[in-house]
Amino acid sequence: MLVDILQFVGGILLVWFTLRDVFDTVVVPGESRASLRLASRMVFAGLFGLRHTRRPGAAIPAAFAPFVLVASFTGWMLLLIFGFGLMVAALSGSYRPAVPTFSQAVFVAGSSLVTVGLSETDATGPARWVNIAAGFCGLSVMTMAVTYLLQVQTSIGRRDSGILKITTASGDPPSAVALLERYASLGCKDELEQVLVKGRDWCAEVLQSHAAHPFLIYFRSLETVAGWPATLAALLDLAAIIEAIDEPKLRGKAILLREEGTHLADQLSKLLRLDIDHPEPDREVLQQVLERAARAGYGTPKPPGLERLASLRGRYSPTVEALSRHLGSPPAPLLPNDRGLSREQLAQLP
Repeated sequence: MLVDILQFVGGILLVWFTLRDVFDTVVVPGESRASLRLASRMVFAGLFGLRHTRRPGAAIPAAFAPFVLVASFTGWMLLLIFGFGLMVAALSGSYRPAVPTFSQAVFVAGSSLVTVGLSETDATGPARWVNIAAGFCGLSVMTMAVTYLLQVQTSIGRRDSGILKITTASGDPPSAVALLERYASLGCKDELEQVLVKGRDWCAEVLQSHAAHPFLIYFRSLETVAGWPATLAALLDLAAIIEAIDEPKLRGKAILLREEGTHLADQLSKLLRLDIDHPEPDREVLQQVLERAARAGYGTPKPPGLERLASLRGRYSPTVEALSRHLGSPPAPLLPNDRGLSREQLAQLP
């Protein structure tokens, strides 16, 4: 009798903790604060395994995030089956015929949980409510799984559409200098205002979705070599360059974009608990950035602009680079092709 009571209570606790973890992970925004934290533990275990199997600097496999997501829902369902199996085993006498073994109890619980009704036993008394609860929980978790997958696909689609727009105009990985030169060569510098506005909207959408559902951080953008951190870096570099050259018409929107993008990088790096390095800025490269922007028709290089650009990049660049390293994706170069140019090469640019 005591064993049956302990089994039943243990089953209730396991089901409760599992459902709480599912609810906190799927429904409640942010990282799960439940005791199990199954999804977070799977991510940690997966990253630990990748760290010891992939070569340094290699990107996280495209299948990593989808695998962890599916494995999490599978794990939750298995825990629910085991929890309800404990309850069925404790109430084995309430089934006709009686449930003889624990494995049979797990089968009865699983049959009720996935609502297929394959069990050949009939529940009586309190066992009927256990079967009903199992069916309700199984249906709820499977419904949340489908809904969550659709939400993930929608969020990834919105994020990647912004990435494609930036990489199409500025290369892959994207570069703020290449973006400025591209718009200047096409005679549509006025469109940069919309780039800044939509870039800020993109940062806000990514922050809302990725902070609410950290799974999304690890979903790769399959259409580009660079990941979303490179696009974020290119947008922040674009805003910082515009601030440094002091374009009056664009300065306000550039500040808003930089603040929103920096907030995005800071929040996600805190969520991932990343270590941030703070290297000294390469002022020669920064000077080349300002000179190339001036050649494209954006302001005139001035000493205060160089100091301003170095100061602004120091606020966000280390954090964004830490995100890139964590995901194994290439960082966004300040100059196209991630190389500094000599003075002679700069003189040959249009």
